[in-house]
Amino acid sequence: MSSELPRESAVLDDLDKQIVHGLVVDARIAFATLGAILGVSEQTVARRYRLLRQRGILQISGQINVVPLGHARWILRIRTTPSGALRLGEALARLPELSWVSLLSTGSEVMCVSRARTAQRRDALLLTMIPNTPQVTGLIAHEVMHNFRLDEEWPRYSRLLTADQLLALGPSRPVQDVAVLDEPVALTRADEAMLTILARDGRAPYAQLAAATGWSAPRVARRMAELLESGVLYFDLDFAQERMGYAVRAAIWLKIRPADLLAVGAALATYPEVTYVAATTGPTTLTAALICRDTPHLFRFVTERLGALDGIVDMEVTPSLRQFKQAQALMDTDRISLLR
Repeated sequence: MSSELPRESAVLDDLDKQIVHGLVVDARIAFATLGAILGVSEQTVARRYRLLRQRGILQISGQINVVPLGHARWILRIRTTPSGALRLGEALARLPELSWVSLLSTGSEVMCVSRARTAQRRDALLLTMIPNTPQVTGLIAHEVMHNFRLDEEWPRYSRLLTADQLLALGPSRPVQDVAVLDEPVALTRADEAMLTILARDGRAPYAQLAAATGWSAPRVARRMAELLESGVLYFDLDFAQERMGYAVRAAIWLKIRPADLLAVGAALATYPEVTYVAATTGPTTLTAALICRDTPHLFRFVTERLGALDGIVDMEVTPSLRQFKQAQALMDTDRISLLR
C-alpha cells in the first residue's frame, strides 16, 4: 500500500479512511500501534493525520459528558429575525457549553446543543441570555431523554478493514447516556486544567497535560482512564464533511407513537446517514442528525428509509444552511478552523 500523501484536492484515499476509523475507535491510539495494525509505518500514520488536520478535515477533542455530572443535555431551536440569524449563530458558537450550532434552512432559526454543567448556567442560558437577545423571537428546548447508540460511528469506514484489523482495534467506547456511578463525579482544578487542553486537542501529549496539572505523566494517564470509565470524558471527532464528499447536513424532527419510539430510534441508529439520534421532550419525540451526499440522497432517505418505518406520525426535515460549530471545532465555510 502506498504511503504517499494525497493531494489537497483529492478525496480521502483508503489509507486515510482506515486511519480515520482507527481514530474513531480510539482517538488517542498510538500511531505506532495503528500503523502496525494497518501495515504501514508510524511516520506514515502521523504524516497522514497531520495533513488531515492541516487541510481542515479532522479535529479531535476531549468532551465533557454532563450526564454523569448530574445534568441533562438540551437541544435548542431558537427562532430569530432573518437579519439577525448569522450574528446570533456566530455568537452562540463562541459559548463553550454550546455545540453543534447551525443555521437551519428556514433562514430564521438556529439550532444548538446545550451541555451546561450547572443548573445556574442552564437557567441563565435558557431563561435569560438567549431569550433576552434582541434578535431572538422564540425558543423551544428539547431535553434529551435517551441517546440511541449507533451501531457504528460516522463515517462508518470499518468495511475497509479486515476482521483481524478490527479485532486488533477493539470496540469503540460509547458515550454514557446515564450516570454509571452512584454519585455525580466531582472534578478538581487539575481535572479542569487537563480537560481544557483536551478540548483544544484530544491527542495532546501526556507531558503537556502533566505540565498543566502538576501531575506526573502516569498519573495523568490514570486519571484520564478514570474519567473515561466514569463516562465524564469522551473523545469526539469533528469532520469537514463537505470536503469528504457530503454536501447536505440536516436534522429530522419526528412525532412517534409511544409504543414505537424504541423501535424507530433503534432502526435509525443503524442507517449510515445518521450521525446522532435521541428521544426528547417537547413537541417532537425523536430527533436525528443526518449527513447525505446531496439533496436527492436526502430525498431517498426520507422516502425509503423513513417511509419504511411504522409509528411515524409527523415529520419535519430541516437542512443546515450554515454550520458554525461542531462538537468543539469552529467552522470556516467548508473546513474546520485550526485551533490555536
